[in-house]
Amino acid sequence: MMIRGVACVLVLLTLPQGAWAQPAGSDANLNDTQKLGRRLFYQSCVVCHTKPQITSGQYGPVLSKDTFGGQEEALRTFISDGTSRMPGFKFQFEPNQINAIVAYLKTVPAPNPPAPPAR
Repeated sequence: MMIRGVACVLVLLTLPQGAWAQPAGSDANLNDTQKLGRRLFYQSCVVCHTKPQITSGQYGPVLSKDTFGGQEEALRTFISDGTSRMPGFKFQFEPNQINAIVAYLKTVPAPNPPAPPAR
């Protein structure tokens, strides 16, 4: 049991820093603001806006560059003020951090439409 625990720690230590919490994709495509937004998104938003497992439910909608029709101000307000189903983050994040999340979401492609039901 102890050997397995040590082996797991060694595997995590050999991964690049934060690799287990980062999305797939290249940092080369993101500027510093978008990288900050991605980090904040994965710390606070991913729990509700992604599906962690195939068998898991998802609480909030998938977010992408097309959320709110691509209107950045609407997305900024949504993140800041929240809704009846989502807390607002204006007391947790500074305005520049909310702007960074919006900048990151503008790099996220829209999800593919669901496949039509089989007959």
